Amino acid sequence: MTETMEEREEGRTLEVFLEGRRREKEQTAFYRILAAAAEEAGEEELAERLNALHADEQHHLSRLTARILELGGEVPEIPTAPPDGGALEGWEERARIREEDEVRWYEEAREEGVDPESGRILEEILESERHHARDLGGKWMPA
Repeated sequence: MTETMEEREEGRTLEVFLEGRRREKEQTAFYRILAAAAEEAGEEELAERLNALHADEQHHLSRLTARILELGGEVPEIPTAPPDGGALEGWEERARIREEDEVRWYEEAREEGVDPESGRILEEILESERHHARDLGGKWMPA
């Protein structure tokens, strides 16, 4: 049986969202471990900043997961390898590289021919990631 264009679009959307979900899971782990290190070091302002980034990335993860389920996809468990360091020293450089990579990925992902609603979600997350890359601060996602 031949796959319709709509079925191909839905399959591609699911692929994009599953990859996005995997990436966001890594980001949440990255910021969670840094926030814990900042709290342990007694750096409350930094911990708050990192927790805000973590919250945004967690929100991205939730949005992607919800869309996958709306499209009838399955949400596999994502094992996370330890992120690339919980050391506070040099965290901004590591985070900026990661965030710039996220911006590039979302820019490419929105060009993948996803449905309009999925495209809107990708665009919203991309805007948040641009703020992260520029400011290394969170609280950019609407409630």
